[in-house]
Order: sequence, then structure tokens, then C-alpha cells
Amino acid sequence: MTKDHTNPFMAEACSLALNNVRNGGGPFGCVIVKDGAIIASGMNRVTATNDPTAHAEVVAIRIACSVLKTFQLTGCELYTSCEPCPMCLAAIYWARPDRVFYANTKEDAAAIGFDDSFIYEEIARPLLDRKIPLILMPEMHPMAQEAFKVWEESENKIKY
Repeated sequence: MTKDHTNPFMAEACSLALNNVRNGGGPFGCVIVKDGAIIASGMNRVTATNDPTAHAEVVAIRIACSVLKTFQLTGCELYTSCEPCPMCLAAIYWARPDRVFYANTKEDAAAIGFDDSFIYEEIARPLLDRKIPLILMPEMHPMAQEAFKVWEESENKIKY
């Protein structure tokens, strides 16, 4: 007889992904855990909400931060059914959970049509050579700098 090595938090993330597919959504699920309890869960809601940022991890991060009334998830663990895409990975770093666990790899996702390799390739290109060019507007720099100056001088800022 073999021991059951199923992690209940990852099992929940995978169950969310499967149920989401069965209901017309993408195959991704995520839960965020603090002190051994799930405090937030998310599923891919991109097509349901017409929001390209509504990936399971981002949805779960938004809910967890709302529940905890904080913009950082220190002391939390994130369980996601698939290795995070570049956007989700960036959101995870901004949220600062202690650890991230995943089950499917980015290669598994690419094999079913969710290939993020083009984003990594684009990031490596010079700004003007990208498919969506990033164009600096130096004439607007002084106006844009004003907000940075006020931020820098503010005594009421909350650093993050």
C-alpha cells in the first residue's frame, strides 16, 4: 500500500482549474494559504471578464490582499496549478509571498497552446525592436518627473 502524497492546497488549485475548464474558462487555478488555511482562491477569468490580467494567480492575489487588508502577502504561500507566466510571476514578486508551489510546467502549458516564450523573447529585444514598441517621449519627461518629485518629498508615502 502506498502513502497518499497529495497536498490538499495543490489539490484545491488543480480542482479549481479543472472546474473552470468544465465551465468554459482556462485551465488554471490558484489558492493562497496563510497559517495553514486557504484565505483566497482564483481561477483564470480572462474570457469571462474580458480582462487579460485576470489570470488565476492575479485573481487570488487581489482577493488575498483584500482579505488581509495589505498589499503584501508576507507569511503566505501560493499554490498554483501551473508555473506562473511572466505577468503572474511579476505580480507574485510584488506581492512577496514566502513560497510558490506549482504542478504543471510552462512547457506543459505551451503544449496546449499557452506559450509564454514570446514574452521572454520580447523582453530581451531592444525597446524599439519589439512587436509593441516602447517609445520614450522625452518632451514629456519634465511633466512626468513632477509626480516623482512630490513622491520623493512626501512624508506621508507608504513605501512598497
